[in-house]
Amino acid sequence: MSHNKGEKNTNKLIQISLICLLIAVFITAIISCPTYYRKLENYKKIDINLKELNEKKEIKETIKKVSVVTTGDALIHSGVYKDAYNGTSYDFSKQFELVAPIISKYDIAYYNQETVFGGEELGYSNYPRFNTPNHLGIDMQEAGFNMVSLATNHSLDKNETGARNAVEFWNSQKNVLSSGMYLSEEDRLEDRIFEKNGITYTLLSYTTSTNGLPVPSGKDYLVNVYSEEKVKEDVLRYQDKVDIIFVAMHWGIEYTHTPNSEQVQIANYLANLGVEVVIGCHPHVIQPIEKIDNTLVIYSLGNFISAQKGEKKLVGMLAAFDITKTTKNNSSEIVINNIEVDLTWTYYKGFRQFKVVPFSIMEDKYLNNNETVYNKYKAIIEKSTVPVTIKGLKSGI
Repeated sequence: MSHNKGEKNTNKLIQISLICLLIAVFITAIISCPTYYRKLENYKKIDINLKELNEKKEIKETIKKVSVVTTGDALIHSGVYKDAYNGTSYDFSKQFELVAPIISKYDIAYYNQETVFGGEELGYSNYPRFNTPNHLGIDMQEAGFNMVSLATNHSLDKNETGARNAVEFWNSQKNVLSSGMYLSEEDRLEDRIFEKNGITYTLLSYTTSTNGLPVPSGKDYLVNVYSEEKVKEDVLRYQDKVDIIFVAMHWGIEYTHTPNSEQVQIANYLANLGVEVVIGCHPHVIQPIEKIDNTLVIYSLGNFISAQKGEKKLVGMLAAFDITKTTKNNSSEIVINNIEVDLTWTYYKGFRQFKVVPFSIMEDKYLNNNETVYNKYKAIIEKSTVPVTIKGLKSGI
């Protein structure tokens, strides 16, 4: 009985060993077969091709952003430049010392040069035909401004000579993008393209009035007087060259907080042309902000600095926003958001001690009833048809 059991176990082990041997031989035969290697290499190639295909399908996205701040008219009455006179020259920097730290934080900082830099030889002058020391232009740059509009109703206050002197000054300022007045048609048509943080931009500037002063015959280039034909030609010239087209408009009715029908019509026309940002000046008081499709429209920024009388003419604003360019493969999208307003006050005493004071750092010594004034003009910005954050009031210091 035991003997038979031992034989059965031995036979079972032999059978298992034979099966294992056959399996080993079969596997060896497959592995050593050239066809196997060819198939293996093909599988590797398929894996590589699939990986490359997946990499191509991945969306490559880049995001670039610039911060922008805009403010209104530098309306330089004699009181302003006399206050800046130090006995030998003009120094406006102390007038901007409170606002400069805010301006300098932004990538692009815009203002409107309301009065012409006609040159000292023509005599500095006050309303109604201004001539302003060009030292102001240097000090505005020192305060952080690097984009300036020149086309205003006062561009021809000192006739052709004054206009040419102003343009020559601004053309010599290589770190500033200026627009609206030119030395020739060739100068007007020369591309002025700036770049910041990978975003390219230009500024176009127009005025709807020259206060009845005629543009010299055949010299329309001296100042850009608005027409739909001219603006369309200029916008189309830049449309495929830059990411952002800013248009500065000198328009509207003075001292009114509501945009008039002409402003609305022009804003819609510019939006239809695809302009990204419209910046308005001339009313000398603030007006609301809106968006027309994808176009941001700031109807009026009010005065940045002046010696005008009357509360509403002394309240201006800094309107700031972000521009973001998102590129996916070969397609780009521009988004303008984070719109923020800081109201400003032009302080002076006896037509001296001029100071631009943001309400966000206001002190009672500059304006006693600052809370009442702040709330009054905040309500105007709250009429905007686009979300706007209005910076708070700091008072009573």
